[in-house]
Amino acid sequence: MDELFLTERVSVLIGADGGRYPSGNSLVVRGDGEAVIIDPSVTVVESGGAPVAIDAVIVSHSHEDHLAGNGFFSEARVHIHHDDLLGARSLDGLMDVYGLTGESGAAFSKQIVEEFHYMPRPDASGFSDGHVWELGGVHVEAVHLPGHTRGHSGFRISGGVFFLSDIDLTGFGPYYGDVWSDLEDFERSLAVVRDEDADYYVTFHHRGVIEGRERFLELLDEFAAVIPRRHEAMLEFLAEPRSIDDMVEHRFIYRKHVEHVFANDVERRCAGMHLQRMLARGEATEVEPGRFQAV
Repeated sequence: MDELFLTERVSVLIGADGGRYPSGNSLVVRGDGEAVIIDPSVTVVESGGAPVAIDAVIVSHSHEDHLAGNGFFSEARVHIHHDDLLGARSLDGLMDVYGLTGESGAAFSKQIVEEFHYMPRPDASGFSDGHVWELGGVHVEAVHLPGHTRGHSGFRISGGVFFLSDIDLTGFGPYYGDVWSDLEDFERSLAVVRDEDADYYVTFHHRGVIEGRERFLELLDEFAAVIPRRHEAMLEFLAEPRSIDDMVEHRFIYRKHVEHVFANDVERRCAGMHLQRMLARGEATEVEPGRFQAV
């Protein structure tokens, strides 16, 4: 596992394959009093832990790839935004965040435990927007950025580092496919994070470290543009009457070849959010029960 220092106190533990899912890029912040790790990935766990003793784990949100180290760092405190707290405290709570039940829920639960080393932390404590961890000579401040999940948060770290978590600036675009996701919140969070002025922006997946605000804004604009592009593709598909089942089968989020236990659930939820937006804007209408068409 490679470690990249951004400042003398802040380093990035680069995940396997540059932090691509199922791994990710974790941050270690070393204070004079305490050291914390933010979002310990499966690579951190499978590599034997962090390069320093960890006093606390700070988790950006309740998703399997971000919770992987909660059990490994069993003696450390766990902090997560209070809106996502139940996902850290129990596996059933995490399933509530996803909104998965039945066969798909059972299959993904098994995968989370076996491949992501999930262990419940009923002792996890919640934080709110603006909470500050003073570590001694360096601090970490929580910035609530909901939409991906209700509690999804970024972190502003002294020394000019901002952790974006799953505002990951990938070509895939924003993910808002869970029961606890919200398209409107995600767009507001993109507007909020646009005002962040840092020397280094760190994403959990793929991009990793982005140097400088100019490059960050370029990538952020490309990332945000995926939302209207999806919307226009769905409107075009509704040139003739279609059902949400038709939209799920067509696929607007994942490519056809992608096989995942929750792919259809994600497609359905995302199609529903965009369809609600179309109806509210007068871009589409329900021409018969359960069938919609662009106007």
